[in-house]
Amino acid sequence: MKAGMSLDDPSSKRQAYRLKKEENRKELKHVKIDAKASSEKMDLPRKRFYRQRAHSNPFSDHQLEYPLSPDEMDWDRLYPHFVDEATGAMTKEVTIADIGCGFGGLLIDLSPAFADKLILGMEIRVQVTNYVEDRIIALRTNHAETNAYQNINVLRANSMKFLPNFFHKAQLEKMFFCFPDPHFKQRKHKARIITNTLLSEYAYVLKEGGVVYTITDVLDLHEWMVKHLEEHPLFERLSTEWEDQDECVEIMRNATEEGKKVERKKGAKYVACFTRLPTPEIV
Repeated sequence: MKAGMSLDDPSSKRQAYRLKKEENRKELKHVKIDAKASSEKMDLPRKRFYRQRAHSNPFSDHQLEYPLSPDEMDWDRLYPHFVDEATGAMTKEVTIADIGCGFGGLLIDLSPAFADKLILGMEIRVQVTNYVEDRIIALRTNHAETNAYQNINVLRANSMKFLPNFFHKAQLEKMFFCFPDPHFKQRKHKARIITNTLLSEYAYVLKEGGVVYTITDVLDLHEWMVKHLEEHPLFERLSTEWEDQDECVEIMRNATEEGKKVERKKGAKYVACFTRLPTPEIV
């Protein structure tokens, strides 16, 4: 602990907690955790020590690190369990992305449901990303005997700027946009995660037949997302009957922290899912 810090000061306790977790994160973040390497249980991180502003300006320079192209991305550091020891190559690639994953609730619930898929959460806020990393490290450690939660991880990234730097064309099967920032003021609408321009990028990284999942408790934002997705030539809305039968929709409704908050307040949740249409041939 730094000099001058008092354990009676809440901010000092938070800083001391964060420093301890940072040391642990540096040691275990990119390590293959298995039953041989870990015999002790690890406490899950406490969210109250990771609090920060709920909103982040996606147009600001956040000094982010990102690959120049998908081929330069070191996925083995995020998913060491899926590295071929003989060749050093990845045995799988990421096919599910949670854009703006928040505190990772969706990732955690998707992991056992899609154990054969690699799932990536992308979050722009520093402390929130740290929390999810610490949460995944603890879960991997505590379930080392079964190798559970090895298929999920999180990156601090600005998806509105650098998504094609991480994913190849048609790499993804599913993309989730759960309770995104509404940006209520009209002058802020350009910062919404669903726009005509961004949808073209999402269509680029999403395979034909892939699905975009959206959920929000803000009716205006729901109508905005539906409008823009319906207007885009490469997306078509799926029926409510399809949504009622899809496992991911059920998980999405109940897994995220925002979704649980809306449930406690008896609020509405608006869901819309769209499939990626085939790219028309140029005649």
